[in-house]
Amino acid sequence: MSENALRMLTPQFISQLSNMELRARLIVEGFLIGMHRSPYHGFSVEFAEHRQYFPGDDIGNIDWKVFGRSDRLYIKQYEEETNLKAYILIDASNSMGFKRDGSVSKLEYSAYLAAGLIYLMMKQQDATGLAVYDESVRRFYEPHLTYSYMKLLLTELSGLQPNARTSTASALSTLAERIKRRGLIIVISDFLDDTKNVITALKHFRHRKNEVIAFQVLDDSELKLDFPADAVFTDMETGERISTQVSAIRSAYSKSIDRFVRDLKSRCFENDIDYSLLSTSTPFDKALTAYLTRRKKMF
Repeated sequence: MSENALRMLTPQFISQLSNMELRARLIVEGFLIGMHRSPYHGFSVEFAEHRQYFPGDDIGNIDWKVFGRSDRLYIKQYEEETNLKAYILIDASNSMGFKRDGSVSKLEYSAYLAAGLIYLMMKQQDATGLAVYDESVRRFYEPHLTYSYMKLLLTELSGLQPNARTSTASALSTLAERIKRRGLIIVISDFLDDTKNVITALKHFRHRKNEVIAFQVLDDSELKLDFPADAVFTDMETGERISTQVSAIRSAYSKSIDRFVRDLKSRCFENDIDYSLLSTSTPFDKALTAYLTRRKKMF
């Protein structure tokens, strides 16, 4: 992948851009540049052949270069062209607002990732919807496939603020009841909730024949506990504060976070749910590749 493409995929670079649509476009463009040099080339992002244009076809898919050579209108047909309905479910509870100096918050990272996914999905002609939740469902948008609708979803993502306590399991169960048609469910959360209950909620989607991807987003500091020797920790949802010597708890904490992540990952695997751990410094290509891999399995 070129240096410029890699730069497009870093959260720090994306956070400096002026609006969410530009962020989404550059995430996807950087990813597609990299795919041309990777084994994932051809993952439903390039058209495979043409067919004659018929009245009612989307004129945005007309190949004007072919028209210039032949004086005939042809439509670009994309590989694995489908009527897939996709839903992105994003956790906007208070715990997602955590960040260290110089980094993006978990919620900011999740919003940029969701924006890139929406842009890529609609580029693939996949109708896309969005849900925002904390301890309950805050916003719910059914999947549609128009440019104006994409802008609506990106505007929603650009204004996200963390709020309320986490109740991922309850909110996901509510959403599973609202989503009636089989599709692709992408959940973006830190999953700081009871793992057993979260898996039960994710299984609800699987019982309805949906494909599911779980992106667990954590800050590097949550994974490594790289804080000063003496630190005061504040629970972002309850406000409870605790003072401690980090060196005294680092070993036990490392074992606990490792056990938590491994448990969630293994339970997802047991239930045919794709799982991907992302830190807020992870380039977005890892997540987009995970999405395309799952999408490919569906067809």
